[in-house]
Amino acid sequence: MRREDILKLLFETPYAELCARADAVRRREKGRHVFVRALIEFSNHCERNCRYCGLRAANTAPRRYHLAEKDILEAAEYAANLGADTIVLQSGEVHDNPQRLARIVDALRFRLPTTALALSVGEHPASSYALWKEAGASRFLLKHETADPALYTSLHPGRSLQQRVEALHALRKLGYEVGSGFMVGLPGQKPESLADDILLARSLRVDMCGAGPFIPQADTPLGHEASGSARLSLRVMATLRIALPWANLPATTALATLNPVQGQREGLLAGGNVLMPGFTPQAYRQEYRLYDNKRHIGMEEVRQVIESAGYTHSLPQKEEYAGHA
Repeated sequence: MRREDILKLLFETPYAELCARADAVRRREKGRHVFVRALIEFSNHCERNCRYCGLRAANTAPRRYHLAEKDILEAAEYAANLGADTIVLQSGEVHDNPQRLARIVDALRFRLPTTALALSVGEHPASSYALWKEAGASRFLLKHETADPALYTSLHPGRSLQQRVEALHALRKLGYEVGSGFMVGLPGQKPESLADDILLARSLRVDMCGAGPFIPQADTPLGHEASGSARLSLRVMATLRIALPWANLPATTALATLNPVQGQREGLLAGGNVLMPGFTPQAYRQEYRLYDNKRHIGMEEVRQVIESAGYTHSLPQKEEYAGHA
C-alpha cells in the first residue's frame, strides 16, 4: 500500500465508506469476535521524561507505587475468572531489577497456564526481554508513538525513534507477538505523518497496533495543549484495519475518555477487535495518570460495548457475570 493511498483513506474517503471497507476487512480476516485483555498497571515508577506522560520521572505530583506480587496475582486471577483471554502487565520504564518482573511472570504462568501474558514496560536490553520470554511472557506492547524522528526526539528527551524501532525488532527476534501504536493529534504532529505511522507499523508487521487520541496531562510540559480528535482517531483505526488486515486493533480507553457513551463502540465499528478493561486495584488507579480524566472501563461495560456493536465475546452471561462482581 502506497503513502498516497493511505492519505486518501485518511483524509478524503467519506467516513461511512471508510468504515464499511474496514468492517468488510475485519469480518474477512478476524470475524466478529472481540478479544478482552485485562490491564494491570502494576507500577507508576518511571525513569524517562517523556514530555506528554504523567508518569515522567520529573513529575512530583503522583504518589509512586509498586504493587506487591500477591496483589498482581489476585488481580490477574480475578480478571481471568471473569473471562479475560490475556493479562497485560503495564508500568513505567524502570531498569533496576528485571528478575523481579521475571518472578511475577513465572508465578502468573503457573497460576494461569492457559491465559496469555503480555508486558508493556518500555525499552529494555534484549537480555531482559529474553529473561521475561523464558519466564512465560508471550506478547509485548511497545508503541512507537510517532514515525516522525524529529518529533519523537522532541517528545522523548535523549532518545531516538531508531532506538525504539530497534527494540521492536529485538522483541520480534525473540519470538514475542509484538504490539505497537501511536498517538493521534500530538502537539507538533503533521497530519500527513499519520500515514508514515501506518506505514511503519505495516513494515514492522506488528501483531497489534493501537491508535488513540492524544490527551494532555496537566502536570507535564504539554499539559496545556488541546486533545487530539476522536473522529480522526477513528479514521486512523479504519485505515489501519485496511492497511494491516492481520493485526489486532484495540478500541482504546482514550476514545472512551473523550466520548464516554460511544467512543469504544465506534472504535469497534471502525475495525477494532480488542478491548482492554482495567484491573488495577482501586486504591492505585488515580496514581497511574498517563493522561487526565482517564476512564476506568470494567468488564460489564466491556460486555455491553461489544454486544451493542453486534459483535461476540467469550465473557460469561450477564447472570453469571453478576455473580462474580
